[in-house]
Amino acid sequence: MPRSEEIIDRLHALHPVLIDLSLGRLHKLLAKLGHPERRLPPVVHVAGTNGKGSTCAFLRAIGEAAGRRVHVYTSPHLVRFHERIRLAGHLVAEEFLVAALEEVEEVNGADPITVFEITTAVALLLFSRVPADMLVLEVGLGGRYDATNVVQSPAVTAITSVSMDHMDFLGDTLEKIAFEKAGIIRPGIPCVTGRQDPAALGVISACAAALGTTLLARDCEWRIEPTSNGHLYRDAKGPLNLPPLGLRGAHQPDNAGIAVAAMRTWNPIWLTEQAILRGVAAAEWPARMQRLGGALAPPPPWELWLDGGHNAGAGAALAETLVEWRDRPVHLVVGMKQGKTAKGFLAPLLPLADSVTAVREPGQHLAMSVEEIVAASGGLARPGPDLRSALARIMAEEPPGRILICGSLYLAGEVLKLDGEQAAPSAGRRASA
Repeated sequence: MPRSEEIIDRLHALHPVLIDLSLGRLHKLLAKLGHPERRLPPVVHVAGTNGKGSTCAFLRAIGEAAGRRVHVYTSPHLVRFHERIRLAGHLVAEEFLVAALEEVEEVNGADPITVFEITTAVALLLFSRVPADMLVLEVGLGGRYDATNVVQSPAVTAITSVSMDHMDFLGDTLEKIAFEKAGIIRPGIPCVTGRQDPAALGVISACAAALGTTLLARDCEWRIEPTSNGHLYRDAKGPLNLPPLGLRGAHQPDNAGIAVAAMRTWNPIWLTEQAILRGVAAAEWPARMQRLGGALAPPPPWELWLDGGHNAGAGAALAETLVEWRDRPVHLVVGMKQGKTAKGFLAPLLPLADSVTAVREPGQHLAMSVEEIVAASGGLARPGPDLRSALARIMAEEPPGRILICGSLYLAGEVLKLDGEQAAPSAGRRASA
């Protein structure tokens, strides 16, 4: 086990609660560290239920296409913890991650703190020490009391699609969840949002108005629509003819549009139209409608795809892609995390699938039982029970088509390990601190 994982495992003992949404513990720790959250490059802060990771990928790609150094903080990781922290374009090196973990652990001492809070402190410390031109900061959960919300003066904020998820922490209505996501909005700092349910948009708009913040909403201040060879993006600065997007899926134009709107609203002096065009075309992000081509890849004409979507909103977004896939049979392989609403995720997908198989992969963190997934499908899903068994039976018994593995980012991590694919694309050289 890498030394960094040993330290993270030890840190779990400091606070028995995995998720405890509050900021007091982290503010105290950051003060002891000399407030690294106040010494960061310009921050683009991204909240939302679905599409945060993809939007961050588009933002990063635009910055790097402009030749800029970009820090990125995302969660969760799929294969290695190091995927969460990208320093000036490169995954954090083990030795520097270990050094920062040990430093923060020593400063924190025995004070109670969650692992996400302490690893966020580690990331902020590293970001404050390595020069960069922008920091793409993804919210972990919610927004108002998420550990990333210690950053007080971002350059711009963004809120991706809001849907029902984490109701035990964020509330049992869309309005309550949207209110928590809107907690990243800052007075006078523009906020961009994509396509939203009217109930969610109403809450976000009210929060922005109360803070005197300019809200740039899709289909109002900015628009994006398909063309014969890409997408047409429009806002007050003028139109952009975007090339085909680097990330696949019917939901990705929304995420790309949020990223473009955020960058044009912030408008750093180095941003060019060509950087935007190159960036949206080059964006990549694992387990977001990713076609697998490694050890698990089936023989032609079969195709194997992977997506980490895991809630009702993600199910609806995936259904849009499945509609586009009706030229060939579609076979779903579904594994989910305990506590997720499997019925809500599956509901829009079941009518579009030619077969559904439920799996629980060995090593999959907090995996929902196969029996629960079958029950949530109304008995339509067959037990896998594991991924390899499911794939073998589908290819032996079903007509050739596309296989989509979905339902959990934790399952996606296990799939990437089996496939041998790199979980964090374009890792490049290791970053030093």
